[in-house]
Amino acid sequence: MKTDPPKLPKHYSLIGKTAVITGAAGLLGIAHSRALLSIGASVVLTDINIEQLKKAKSDLSREFDACGIHLYVMDVTSEQSVESVFKNIKNTGLRVDILINNAAINPTASSLVGSVRTTRLENFSLDRWTKELNVGLTGAFLCSKVFGTAMASDGRGGVILNIASDLSVIAPDQNLYRQEGLDDTLQAVKPITYSVIKTGLVGLTRYLSSYWPDKGVRANALSPGGVYLDQDEEFVMRLEQLIPMGRMAILDEYIGAIQFLCSDASSYMNGQNIVMDGGRSVI
Repeated sequence: MKTDPPKLPKHYSLIGKTAVITGAAGLLGIAHSRALLSIGASVVLTDINIEQLKKAKSDLSREFDACGIHLYVMDVTSEQSVESVFKNIKNTGLRVDILINNAAINPTASSLVGSVRTTRLENFSLDRWTKELNVGLTGAFLCSKVFGTAMASDGRGGVILNIASDLSVIAPDQNLYRQEGLDDTLQAVKPITYSVIKTGLVGLTRYLSSYWPDKGVRANALSPGGVYLDQDEEFVMRLEQLIPMGRMAILDEYIGAIQFLCSDASSYMNGQNIVMDGGRSVI
């Protein structure tokens, strides 16, 4: 059932604004889209998989006007692809006011090939390192370069929001993945790329925040904690013991932060990394 956007405090309204979201066909991407659509924005969903994008639009269109939902296949690792999508959006008459750099490869902790645990640092391939950094970090750089330059060029400014992680400020606790009875060389671990990418996104955020402030472009980061996604019960139990609130996040709990960071409600916030992890990173 579609509903009209609720009446909002002036500074939270995104009516007349357009947001580009990368990795938009994934779970978080759809949640970010829902957050912005619900306060009046139009959204441009970008991803590399057109079928998943179509499904995302179909799901969102049950709640929101489909006219405000646009789809583009975009490879964030290709500057040509990013520039092409930017030009296509511009040719439709839309001006991009918000960029959410959300695209990422979320690596599993347990990749095993034969008798080799490929997630472990000593076995981690350069090809995998390069691929994951290209998507999660280089992609954010390229999108910020293309869309951020456009935001700055006409003097109307805009917002860049990088989706990082609580692992941008703390190290992964590898004991979360440990299995009794396995040799150390076979223990699953959170891959190195995840921490490096998420920490790098915070560095990118700080850089961008001081690059175009005179042009009205702000940049911030949001670092979510873990979200319930039918994970292994043992993993969830171990993780919850590390979180002062005693639980993982529910997906919708990040909606308010997205709305705040992408709207004028946060007009004096710039260069910050907002950590929402139930308190895990402070103990």
